[in-house]
Amino acid sequence: MDTVKEPATGRFSVEVELANDEDLVRAKVGLISAEQVRRTRLRGVVDSGATRLIIPESVAKQLGLEISGTVKVRYADGRSAERAIARRINLTCGGRESIFNAVVEPGRESALIGAIVLEDLDFLVDCIGQRLVPRDPNQIISEAE
Repeated sequence: MDTVKEPATGRFSVEVELANDEDLVRAKVGLISAEQVRRTRLRGVVDSGATRLIIPESVAKQLGLEISGTVKVRYADGRSAERAIARRINLTCGGRESIFNAVVEPGRESALIGAIVLEDLDFLVDCIGQRLVPRDPNQIISEAE
């Protein structure tokens, strides 16, 4: 997994692939070709202190994602804002994939990978090595009580 160190912040980046999940479903049943699936690769900043997946507004438009509803976002500097929610984004990272909703952030260039994504894909954050480590390299483990 490619990683890029984020200067002065202690965060780090990984490459992620985002795809329109509705396109993937249509391709699976033969309604469109695999080449017609809207997808993109971009830098994802890992931030376990963030909650959700956040994507650039330009990526949401490029992928043709359904926008439905809003959420209040509170930033680390104390600001807050209402942001749109994009639905059904297939995210692939480190050989693992899942479907997420994401906060759409105008002017952003990278994705932000928060705790929900890390939990769902069962990655541990190696702060010293600045990398994501699968808890079990062979499979995702879900906890149940």
